[in-house]
Amino acid sequence: QVGVQWPGLSSLQPLPQMFTYSFPLADSHMLSSPRLRSRQLLYDELDEVNPRLREPRELFSILSTKRPLQAPRWPTECEVIKENIHHIEWAPPQPEYLYQPTGNEKVPEIVGEEKGTVVYQLDSVPTEGSYFTSSRVGGKRGIIKQLAVTLQGPEDNTLLFESRFESGNLQKAVRVDTYEYELTLRTDLYTNKHTQWFYFRVQNTRKDATYRFTIVNLLKPKSLYTVGMKPLLYSQFDANTRNIGWRREGNEIKYYKNNTDDRQQPFYCLTWTIQFPYDQDTCFFAHFYPYTYTDLQCYLLSVANNPIQSQFCKLRTLCRSLAGNTVYLLTITNPSQTPQEAAAKKAVVLSARVHPGESNGSWVMKGFLDFILSNSPDAQLLRDIFVFKVLPMLNPDGVIVGNYRCSLAGRDLNRHYKTILKESFPCIWYTRNMIKRLLEEREVLLYCDFHGHSRKNNIFLYGCNNNNHKYWLHERVFPLMLSKNAPDKFSFHSCNFKVQKCKEGTGRVVMWRMGILNSYTMESTFGGSTVGSKKGTHFTIEDLKSLGYHVCDTLLDLCDPDQTKFTQCLAELKELLRQKIHKKFNELGRDKDLEGSWSDISLSDIESSTSGSDSSLSDGLPVHLANIADELNQKKKMLKRKKKKSLQTRKQRNEQYQRKNLMRKLKLTEDTAERAGFASTLKKQPNFFKNSENSSSLPVKNESPRLNEINFNRRDKDTPLDPSMTTLILPKNKEKMQNKKPGFTVSCSPKRTINCSQEPALGVKPNWPRSRYPATKRGCVAMAAYPSLHIHTYP
Repeated sequence: QVGVQWPGLSSLQPLPQMFTYSFPLADSHMLSSPRLRSRQLLYDELDEVNPRLREPRELFSILSTKRPLQAPRWPTECEVIKENIHHIEWAPPQPEYLYQPTGNEKVPEIVGEEKGTVVYQLDSVPTEGSYFTSSRVGGKRGIIKQLAVTLQGPEDNTLLFESRFESGNLQKAVRVDTYEYELTLRTDLYTNKHTQWFYFRVQNTRKDATYRFTIVNLLKPKSLYTVGMKPLLYSQFDANTRNIGWRREGNEIKYYKNNTDDRQQPFYCLTWTIQFPYDQDTCFFAHFYPYTYTDLQCYLLSVANNPIQSQFCKLRTLCRSLAGNTVYLLTITNPSQTPQEAAAKKAVVLSARVHPGESNGSWVMKGFLDFILSNSPDAQLLRDIFVFKVLPMLNPDGVIVGNYRCSLAGRDLNRHYKTILKESFPCIWYTRNMIKRLLEEREVLLYCDFHGHSRKNNIFLYGCNNNNHKYWLHERVFPLMLSKNAPDKFSFHSCNFKVQKCKEGTGRVVMWRMGILNSYTMESTFGGSTVGSKKGTHFTIEDLKSLGYHVCDTLLDLCDPDQTKFTQCLAELKELLRQKIHKKFNELGRDKDLEGSWSDISLSDIESSTSGSDSSLSDGLPVHLANIADELNQKKKMLKRKKKKSLQTRKQRNEQYQRKNLMRKLKLTEDTAERAGFASTLKKQPNFFKNSENSSSLPVKNESPRLNEINFNRRDKDTPLDPSMTTLILPKNKEKMQNKKPGFTVSCSPKRTINCSQEPALGVKPNWPRSRYPATKRGCVAMAAYPSLHIHTYP
């Protein structure tokens, strides 16, 4: 008997008896026939027949005005309050400057609940050793307990804490003085670590008092709070009466090591003081601007209900998460006029929130979606020449429960993109499979995963080095262009392109090895900018949203048929690398002639390691998942052996024996000839820089990813591959685009015409002309559907 998978049911829950079918042995044999393979049947990773019926297509339609939004599903261990938490978007009229430490900040002694009073504490939280079993809307069954203390009267000024709502994660609050509280954050569910993100509510505030809050169990030894980052405060009264939202607040901010704990794993503390703006107010504190799963659903609902946007933005379900929440997939492209035009479109894949506590990624993603779904001429042009596959929230379970880094599997999903455990890591398994199918259909020009960074300011990219000489330094062009389009936010010098062994399971490396040359992780700081006009200020929601626009702007620069910008960036990159190599050799006390051919120098030897989080190493799989992985690997090996076709007749067996015997004799003959001659040995080359004079005769390890064969279709072999990707079908007789972008202020420096034969001076911004290459002019109404455009929506 085989159970049918129905929507809304967790894959770990047993199916009712009524949803069960029986297949006779004869039918089971027929299902294994390739000619009878149906798209309505689901097959597993090992290509075995697994006759579960695929869900009807209408069930994959994401949002409908006729039905309410699907409420988030929580693990059954979690208590969830019934109140709806909502925050308004607001941009402060004045820059919010970073805090300037005085050196006299107080370092409070950690008292603990032995000497203080516990005023808030979650009863039971799943930690390391337990694992996710089931989920339901609303979380734990039964009556929600009142965890806050009972006030003794109007004069009682005890703060009332709460975090049992989407993305909240306060575990305990201890009152150690009249206006002083020690806070303990909840670790990621089913782990004993990853405390960085915080988001909680306080009530019963007093206006004229100075409060002190100290978070006592942070795990990172370094933090942006040491260089001026402030916590975020949200006043419900200000939001309701003055339309003011999240703002940076706090004084006496100090990040320091907690010396009172004797455990092997050291804890760190964050302390700050604050004065609330009103009496009896409801306020929220957060590490960064929250963006919840419900926020995303409301946004996608508005897109689905927009009669214009819904024509070129199709919303579907990629898969269900471990808890049964929907992982949304958006396909954005304009209908094509001809099949040839549809086939010529390249793809761009963007994703966010694989790390749930990095809400920065969601705000960059929202800015991108706002622009690409607009009626701007540049947005229409991008939809004409690209197919965008967008995954706005890869880890909805982690976002819902307030995790910082992990899914409900208790593991960092951005270290498991090579996993074979589809049931345990469905979000990334289906993402990888979707991109794999997309690569079979068309070239993917760019992959970018939006993240947040807790230890470095500015915005920057992590990429992958390509040692193929034909594409040498090409993966660095997009980041350099982006730094010129957003000079007050993006720092090219913070970018890194080294592929470390511990990052082999990340999205950018896995997609790069699948054949995507421009594969990146975009890191947006939790803090602010140290470059350009925004130097010394915090990033706001609008700053991050504007970066989504700059990604679109830079895509058009990258694909401009006029290769001036591309060529000038390559020349500037060459000069930057030349100086970096000079510096490296000077440090080693060696001389190197860089006037000749020096492109054979290994960039990996020059590049420093990425300054990522201190949780970058994978924890491996939990025991109950590791056993499953071993079983699948053994099963896969057995199936490979079974795939060898058995010989049916004696004649076939004799022919095979003769072939093997002949091959054995040939091998013996070759071995004899080799012993009679001589065996040459190659001298082992040094692992560091190779001599450029002998580079043509020395074998060079090719670490570049496998390039998609579509790059070479209809191309003369003697013609070098066009670096600006001019294989895009762009009509030459179309009008030039206008300079002005509606709704945005372009922050690029004024651009000028340059001589590409001369290398630019280091640090000088190129004067790029803002004239856009020809856009698509549509004189007729866009087609509602285009059946010739075939896009794989499902993995």
